[in-house]
Amino acid sequence: MAGAGQRKGKKDDNGIGTAIDFVLSNARLVLGVGGAAMLGIATLAVKRMYDRAISAPSSPTRLSQSGKRSWEEPNWLGGSSRLLTQDMKTNLSRSLQTLPTDPSAADPDFFRPTKPKPSAKRSQVELKKSRLRLSLQEKLFAYYRRKVAIPVEEQARAKQAAVEICTELRSFLRAKLPDMPLRDMYLSGSLYDDLQVVTADHIQLIVPLMLEQNLWSCIPGEDTIMNIPGFYLVRRENPEYFPRGSSYWDRCVVGGYLSPKAVADTFEKVVAGSINWPAIGTLLDYVIRPAAPPADLTLEVQYDPERHLFIDFLPSLTLGDIILVAKPHRLAQNDNLWRLSLRPAETARLRALDQCDSGCRCLCLKIFKAVCKLNPALGHLTASQLTSVILHLSQEESDWSQDMLADRFLQALKGLIRYLEAGVLPSALNPKVNLFSELTPEEVDELGYTLYCSLSEPEVLLQT
Repeated sequence: MAGAGQRKGKKDDNGIGTAIDFVLSNARLVLGVGGAAMLGIATLAVKRMYDRAISAPSSPTRLSQSGKRSWEEPNWLGGSSRLLTQDMKTNLSRSLQTLPTDPSAADPDFFRPTKPKPSAKRSQVELKKSRLRLSLQEKLFAYYRRKVAIPVEEQARAKQAAVEICTELRSFLRAKLPDMPLRDMYLSGSLYDDLQVVTADHIQLIVPLMLEQNLWSCIPGEDTIMNIPGFYLVRRENPEYFPRGSSYWDRCVVGGYLSPKAVADTFEKVVAGSINWPAIGTLLDYVIRPAAPPADLTLEVQYDPERHLFIDFLPSLTLGDIILVAKPHRLAQNDNLWRLSLRPAETARLRALDQCDSGCRCLCLKIFKAVCKLNPALGHLTASQLTSVILHLSQEESDWSQDMLADRFLQALKGLIRYLEAGVLPSALNPKVNLFSELTPEEVDELGYTLYCSLSEPEVLLQT
């Protein structure tokens, strides 16, 4: 009897299998591609239920300790293979009747895994970004307090030392060189604009030259064969009516142009060779000496046992509304060019914007300056370049509240990387001027690589 039962089950199995094979082989012709796919899946499910049913043990199903059946069987299945076969046929028939015959009617998203709702996923991403931003915000403020900010007492002492030395130098020049046409000297720089960072160690002493307006004219660098915007040639005019020697500064003319290098050499002879700085230092209770080369026209002042101040003597001239300084171009072949002074106007605009909306532009700039000052790989970036990056960003973003410091810091960092990638940073005040023009391609690549590596983890910049 057992053998007969097995043969009968095998026969039934062959009959169902033959029917299923026939249906599947002709499903594509009858139902199309989409219908055949759905039929195949439904048939696979039915066949799996059938296999489970015919493989059930003849003995009663044992229950495990947990109360579940010892073999995996759907609760809705019966114990009779004959009844199961009839149910299978009924279910298969119903499935065939409900299958769509048009492939286009099938829902393409039916078999796709369930995905989280976009809104929920977006909210999780925004929450993560918010937490990272708050973390960076806290680190930026901590970095500012720990590294960037200079104590008020230190700033006051440095300014006092600079004022006293400036007074002594002014008195000496008036007594020693009374015929030298100079305007009143004044102190300038980031220390006086409250933009100096890390330590109060640098200041500029501006020495304005008096030039006869009818004897001198400015030629923009882009109009010369050198084609360098941001620099000027100062040409001697009317030599046929006012011969050489009509102006005090004719002694500094080279090839028909006023040479900034010759002007700087004139002051260097006075500052480094004619003034008895040790005696003045003893009088003021400072240690004063000319700085070692290549720092031309620079005094090193030790006003405290552990604090040093460097004072740069910077000759300047004004022709019309153009202010030029004798700060040479980095390339030696361009040492006859005067540099257009943009720093005062850039700083004034930055501070004015912050005063209008109580913004964090100056704070962001100071953090960037400290990062560049403390990281040797970023030492080629100047304050003027960083200021222009902030000013460009100010034209795109209006919200510069203190709470947005982290966002604006990251935006400025990305913007700086884009400018380095392009190799061009237009001045915010004079777009013709490329502030990267004095950097070599190797320096641009090094700066861009260093900043790009920190983009994924900006906190690395704050660890210097």
